[in-house]
Amino acid sequence: MKLDDFIKIAGNLPVIEIELLLAGIPNPDPLKVQISRWEKAGKLIQLKRGFYLLAEAYRRIEIYEPYIASILKKPSYLSLEKALEYHGLIPEAVKVYTSVTTKRAAKFSSPIGVFSYKHIKNSLFWGYKPVTLRKQTAFIASPEKALLDLIYFNGIKISSGYLQGLRLQNIEQIDLDTLFEYARKFKKPGMLRAGEIIKKYIQSYADRKEAL
Repeated sequence: MKLDDFIKIAGNLPVIEIELLLAGIPNPDPLKVQISRWEKAGKLIQLKRGFYLLAEAYRRIEIYEPYIASILKKPSYLSLEKALEYHGLIPEAVKVYTSVTTKRAAKFSSPIGVFSYKHIKNSLFWGYKPVTLRKQTAFIASPEKALLDLIYFNGIKISSGYLQGLRLQNIEQIDLDTLFEYARKFKKPGMLRAGEIIKKYIQSYADRKEAL
């Protein structure tokens, strides 16, 4: 198969899943060889085994990185620092797309970015919503769950100093009722204590803004 013919088939796909693409082909071996050659030539980018992107020069669709994060490991949702950045809660750009999954932890690096996955038990896999951009649907933690996931996975003894170090902003979007509902669902006393500290920080933040 020529590259032009491959682009006609796969050019409108944000991510090319090779197993799906080869499913209807009686003899897929020649195409597998071509795919390997195109990758070596820089015309295809491997995200992980069996998952590819067309190089930017050949793409017909703009990629949405949170969508890539959501499909490289299923089920998963984007959380921790990257979700806090998405919600505008921290000012820094975060390089690593960290997601939460009920599957094994994993990490995939490519020219598109680094996609890291942390394992969580089924009972804590909640607190996220679908977000669709350019017909690509990602799953992203709510502000409250992203913050609690950050505390949970990093084993942080949270303090107002830690929250100041995060340089939290736009925290008026954090719903305290939701925060405490979620903190209780972790069934860990430390998470409820973290909720109380976050509540005090948010109230102090609001007081400072009102005084300005």
